[in-house]
Amino acid sequence: MSKRIDYIIAELIDQYAWADDTHRPWIIGFSGGKDSTVLLQLVWKALIKAKIDLKIPLVRDVYVVCNDTMVENPIITEYVQRCLKLIDEAARTEDLPIKVRKTIPRLEDSFWVNLIGKGYPSPNNSFRWCTERLKVKPTSRFIMEQLDINGEAIILLGTRIDESATRAKSVKKHSVKGKRLSKHPNHRNTYTYAPIKHLRLEEIWYIINTFPSPWGADNSELFQIYSDASADDYECPTVITNKNHQSCGKSRFGCWVCTVVKEDKSMTALIESGLDWLKPLLQFRNEIAEERYDPKNRFPFRRGNRPAKNGMGQYSFDYRASLLVRLLQAQRRIQKDKPHIELITNQELIAIQATWQRDMNFKWSVSKVYNTIYDNEIDMKKQTEKFQREEELLRLACEDNPEDFELIQDLLALQKNKALLTRKRGLKGDIENRIEQTL
Repeated sequence: MSKRIDYIIAELIDQYAWADDTHRPWIIGFSGGKDSTVLLQLVWKALIKAKIDLKIPLVRDVYVVCNDTMVENPIITEYVQRCLKLIDEAARTEDLPIKVRKTIPRLEDSFWVNLIGKGYPSPNNSFRWCTERLKVKPTSRFIMEQLDINGEAIILLGTRIDESATRAKSVKKHSVKGKRLSKHPNHRNTYTYAPIKHLRLEEIWYIINTFPSPWGADNSELFQIYSDASADDYECPTVITNKNHQSCGKSRFGCWVCTVVKEDKSMTALIESGLDWLKPLLQFRNEIAEERYDPKNRFPFRRGNRPAKNGMGQYSFDYRASLLVRLLQAQRRIQKDKPHIELITNQELIAIQATWQRDMNFKWSVSKVYNTIYDNEIDMKKQTEKFQREEELLRLACEDNPEDFELIQDLLALQKNKALLTRKRGLKGDIENRIEQTL
């Protein structure tokens, strides 16, 4: 095992210092999970050895990039935040070119603005709108920034052939025989490098359980998280290095609201292991999964008034409001035990209110829902009054041609949505398409 680890470290040093004579940065996607932890740990050891033992100047930056979807499992979120702080502090102390960066979705791409604000149905395999908005786009923006600065970049992957047959095929597909680097399938001038692709699961856990974290984290905490979240059918043998270690599973952690999977086994296992405060999250997740296909919760049209297949379009205004009510109720229940946990941000609440107004939903008010549940004030009165007054003036202006009212409202909504939540790119085309519909 030690020879295997030494070989990977030697390869990392060679790739960092000699095989590549450019200064293009390394980018490590750090989720806080077992594979990304081992990858960063080995890179860290390689940099220390290169600097101290081999006297190699460390001129290439290594970015540790953590993407927060804002709906991650709270257990993982808390653990990762602590790790990122330790990584940043330790890298500064040891004078390593490791830089921590955190990415999040843009406001208009956040899960709650799309689900509750725009009425997107909860994701499933045929309409998986979340991955692109919550994960791909934030990380891609960071990569593009590095390309603008450095021209090229190398992404270090924690993927392993041992994970699954699908992952093995993916690794083989993108690998170039005899070469460490492969071209990234989606980004120009970007390459991928998978140093730990041949490590087995038992070896991953051996490294975590045997070697102390170079940034000072407690690896036993990570082991315990996986152990608590392991459902029976996911249990696997590990290399035992301590008599207190029990079997640990291959549980996957993701968004706590994920409805793409049929059952959130890791969340269920965490609750069964004693973390009862997570029950409101699991209940909410199960409810939106069950209610997704109920026609009573859907409009017969998609956004943009396009007809929906089988009459199952965007969520109705009443159902969106019920989702907000239950989400805030779940948040308040959790905050009795964990006051610092926030399931939805104030910025998202404001964006949801704005989106409802643009959709002509004046029946429901985000501030009233919030105030009812929290007995506290989020003042959106001026915002609401502004839109209501605008509607009155527009109706008055369209008295002689009432059919123009909806068209002008739609055009205003398009413009305001672009101005508030996104760039104006595409606005001209959207306006032209709406006018063509009317004609």
